[in-house]
Amino acid sequence: MYVAAFSMKQRVTLMANKYELIATNPDGSDGPLLAFAQQKRMAFKEQVTFYTDDTKTRPVFSFKARKTIDLGSGYDVMDADGQPIGWFKKEFGKSLLRSSWQLSAGHVHTTGTERNATVAIVRRLWDFVPFIGEIPLPFIFHFDFTDASSGQPVLSVERRLSVRDRYRITVEDPRLDFRVAAAMTVALDALQSR
Repeated sequence: MYVAAFSMKQRVTLMANKYELIATNPDGSDGPLLAFAQQKRMAFKEQVTFYTDDTKTRPVFSFKARKTIDLGSGYDVMDADGQPIGWFKKEFGKSLLRSSWQLSAGHVHTTGTERNATVAIVRRLWDFVPFIGEIPLPFIFHFDFTDASSGQPVLSVERRLSVRDRYRITVEDPRLDFRVAAAMTVALDALQSR
């Protein structure tokens, strides 16, 4: 399933982060809902399930941490039947100054990095300043994923400045399954600070 462009809106509730993945019409306006995701907070083993809508009656795909505590172990993306369709993981060594991820699905193997190194460094410094680091500041960060072998653009995730988290996603490689792109987008919001 290929979707060239979509957006993601976050709804924050007391016990869960909720995400709406919305198709982008050719004129740039919002189209129909593609999927609804929910991430439970304080879970020991990270898992996010995507549904057809916010009634959560029909799961369509998910991602789940491979291990309970090992942050470098990665996450598997699975279809509605629990069959793997891709995976991603944060590259912790490379992420010390500028967050980096690996993303793989079928024949698409990519690396993703924060576009702006200055924003990445300021974001890290903000967390270390006593008291100030406790104030949530909506840093605008963008990630660009490129094909690991050719260097061609595959996926771009851009966070927009708004009260709620909102992202614009562009998938430039038609081989990248929407479900894997959507899982990576939610992970960038939900897992980025870990």
